[in-house]
Amino acid sequence: MRLVRFELSGQHKIGLISDGHVYSLDKLIPDAPETMVGVIEGGDVLRSRILEASSSASGGIAIDKVKLLTPMDKIGKFICMGLNYAEHVKEGGREIPEYPTLFLRVESSLLPPTGDIVAPKVSERLDFEAELLVVIGKRTRSVSEDDALDSVYGYSAFNDGTLRDYQRHTLQWTAGKNFDATGPFGPAIVTKDELPEGATGLSIRSRLNDEIMQDGNTRDMIFSIAKIISYASQAMTLEPGDLIATGTPSGVGFARKPPVFMKAGDLIEIEIEGLAKLSNRVVAEA
Repeated sequence: MRLVRFELSGQHKIGLISDGHVYSLDKLIPDAPETMVGVIEGGDVLRSRILEASSSASGGIAIDKVKLLTPMDKIGKFICMGLNYAEHVKEGGREIPEYPTLFLRVESSLLPPTGDIVAPKVSERLDFEAELLVVIGKRTRSVSEDDALDSVYGYSAFNDGTLRDYQRHTLQWTAGKNFDATGPFGPAIVTKDELPEGATGLSIRSRLNDEIMQDGNTRDMIFSIAKIISYASQAMTLEPGDLIATGTPSGVGFARKPPVFMKAGDLIEIEIEGLAKLSNRVVAEA
C-alpha cells in the first residue's frame, strides 16, 4: 500500500496511490483517520480495510493533478543515521564505527516531495545524500533486534542535503545537517509488506541532472534497520510516525575529484527500488 498526503481544493487529505491515481481515504472509508499518524496507528487492521475498499474504488484523481505534501502531517522525531555504508565511511576518511552514529533533523530543515531545495548564500558546499527512510508504526522502547522490525510501518525516500563546510566546523553535525529547506522526503509511504524484510537488497541511487552519482544497495548497510531501531529505542521512546533515515552509500559530492555540489538550477533525484522517485529542484536563497 502506498500512502500520500495531498492538497485538493485547499484541503489537505490522505490518499492511496493505485495505477497512477490518488484515492482519498475519506472516500474509501467514511470513518478513516484524518491524519497520517492516525492511519499508522490503525496498523494492519486499518490497512486491510483500506485495501479491501480500494479493490472496487472509482473516482481516483490523476497523481499529476494534485499537490503532494510531506507524507507526515506531524513530525515527531526525525532521527538520522550517519556512517552506515562502508564505502561511504572510507570516502570520508573515517573508520568503521562501533556503534550507530545518530543525529536529529529539525522540522524547518525538511521539505515536501515537490519542494525546492534552497542553496544558502553562506556556502557553496551543498551536498546530496540518498537515504532510505523508516516510518515507525508503534510505540517502541528498548526493543531487541529480533523484534525491532515489528515496529516498522513502512518506508520512504529522503535526501539528507548537507552543507559540508558547516558540518565540519565542529565535531557535532547539527549545523550542517539542519539548514532550512534542505531535506526533502517522500513522496509516498510504502507499507513494509510491499518490500523485502528489513528493506534489504534494494538498489539506492542519486542522480544529479540525470547523471548517476550514488549507486548502492541497502544490503551493504553496516548496521541493519533492526539494529538501528533497537539501538535508538534504548535511548528514547519511538512513537508512531517517527522517522529514521538510515544512512547513504558512497558517491557523495564532497568525495569526488573534483568535488560536485548542488547549485541553483540543478535537478536532484533519489531512486530507491520499490519506492516512488523523489525529485527536487535546487534554488538560490532569496
